[in-house]
Amino acid sequence: MKLIRFGDLDNEKPGILSEDGKRKDLSRHFTDWDRRFFQNQGIRHLTKLLASGVVFPDVPEETRWASCVARPGKVICIGLNYSDHAAESGMDIPTEPIVFQKGANTVVGPFDHILIPRKSKKTDWEVELGIVIGKNASYLNNPEEAGEYIAGYSISHDVSERAFQLERGGQWTKGKSCDNFNPLGPYLATPEEIKNVHDLKMSLMVNGRQMQQGNTANMIFNCYFLVHYLSHFMTLEAGDLISTGTPPGVGMGMKPPQYLKEGDVVELQIEGLGSQKQVCLQG
Repeated sequence: MKLIRFGDLDNEKPGILSEDGKRKDLSRHFTDWDRRFFQNQGIRHLTKLLASGVVFPDVPEETRWASCVARPGKVICIGLNYSDHAAESGMDIPTEPIVFQKGANTVVGPFDHILIPRKSKKTDWEVELGIVIGKNASYLNNPEEAGEYIAGYSISHDVSERAFQLERGGQWTKGKSCDNFNPLGPYLATPEEIKNVHDLKMSLMVNGRQMQQGNTANMIFNCYFLVHYLSHFMTLEAGDLISTGTPPGVGMGMKPPQYLKEGDVVELQIEGLGSQKQVCLQG
């Protein structure tokens, strides 16, 4: 299944993306794709509903694409999770996952604008694989168990302001939590939609120029390990989002560095998870 949400900001509704690529409105049957839905076996109920043959109305084509899940309780990010990205950043390959959080209100639709913060000169791009938690997870026994706790996968754009992140006291959260800094979607693909989540091509372009190109096969810590690992430091709640790190090609790593400016167009793709497109505006 491919879960989508649609509608104006603060008035989003749940839906699915059908096999023929049309968005379908499921708001008569479900309130939202949120913590309550996932925690209360919503995926199972949705599967039964789809199998029943019920016909759902189309979503008008001009309707905004919202984030594919409702605002998460937590947005947890993994830093330097690709060895080649660590190298371009001039940092050592981590022996344990580098963990930080970004504000949950950064999560917006996949085609919403990137808002460049006031006084920002170093707003950067990062295409990432996002994991959405499907049920509360605490102290998992092993990484193999983690798959049972994953609702699905999506493109997660971890927009970053590098000066805020690295030059203002080393507080990564400050450089990650500006408005609109986490476009998510276009859809959440449930695990059966993805043949091998650890072999997905990823790419990002700015103004039509290829900047990032990678594969989830190159993650240092894979999805199952991350869910297992994080569950020993915090309870992962249903609907939480984990952004799993970015491949090389970020603006900070270029020589000289290159950052986003008003009017730039950013396009992201991950194999099997669709594409995003954002225009940069001054916030």
